[in-house]
Amino acid sequence: MKIDRLLSIVILLLNRRQLQAKELADMFEVSVRTIYRDIDTINAAGIPIVTTQGSGGGIGLMEGYRLDRNILTDRELADIFTALQSVSSYGGKEHNLLMEKISSVIPPSQSAAFRSKTTQFVVDFSPWGLDRLLEERLALLKEALEENRVVAFDYVNADGEASRRSAEPYTLVLKGQAWYLYGRCELRQEFRLFKLLRMKELVKETREFTRQELKVQEMPWSTDWHRNTRTVQTVLHFAPEGKHLAEDHFDTTQLAPDGNGGYTVVINYPEDGWLYGFLLRFGTTVEVLEPEHIRRKLGELAADIAAKYRTNLDEYPQT
Repeated sequence: MKIDRLLSIVILLLNRRQLQAKELADMFEVSVRTIYRDIDTINAAGIPIVTTQGSGGGIGLMEGYRLDRNILTDRELADIFTALQSVSSYGGKEHNLLMEKISSVIPPSQSAAFRSKTTQFVVDFSPWGLDRLLEERLALLKEALEENRVVAFDYVNADGEASRRSAEPYTLVLKGQAWYLYGRCELRQEFRLFKLLRMKELVKETREFTRQELKVQEMPWSTDWHRNTRTVQTVLHFAPEGKHLAEDHFDTTQLAPDGNGGYTVVINYPEDGWLYGFLLRFGTTVEVLEPEHIRRKLGELAADIAAKYRTNLDEYPQT
């Protein structure tokens, strides 16, 4: 929309002394002629923009022009800025522009103090090495959310069962360093959480849906995983050489010293493929003491792994 572009140009010029018309044209994917028309419109609205020609010239705001910032305190603005930084890798132009807007209302005399506040606490949710496929899925789902469009995708659940799904998207959730889509599954006729990394062939359909009103307090990502019907109490013993791993994954209140340099841990987790993978990551430093059926299952998985690698080793001469 033109009004969005006009506001964005003003915000950019508030934060930067000068920009070239070609830079703005490329940024908003319009022609240079359109940018100059936008500048005339902004000037007509009472916001003083000046243009200079020649080497070192460009488009800029009249010296001293600022926006009013009486709504929020510096601390509140810094907190919002920090929160936006945490998801800026996935927010695209919208988040970057909003951070520009926040910066624009900070007087020059306070800009150093503001930058200090916004670097005191950094949260970065992006993975090591940005996942382009994940970024593309997030962008498509954000479009579907804004347009109230149904999405369709191939999905493999935690038990390895594959199916083609279509869902009405409601919320994107970042939980435990993984992105999920919360939406109404047309196959199951109920709301479900879908892990984005398990989605394949994701498309946005032409069909629209009417969004229901949902209460955040009733959404399942904080409580559904720990329903009593889905969890099992498991007793683990960490050997001394795995002590640091236990301390990395569990709260100190969950760690009971065994008197020999190790720990015993009692946890309640859902019993599914995730639990077995989670326990296997500790290798030989952990032993499941209870329940017996999980001990047996892990023993079978470990034997299968050993057999696979033993077969591969037989193909190579011993040194």
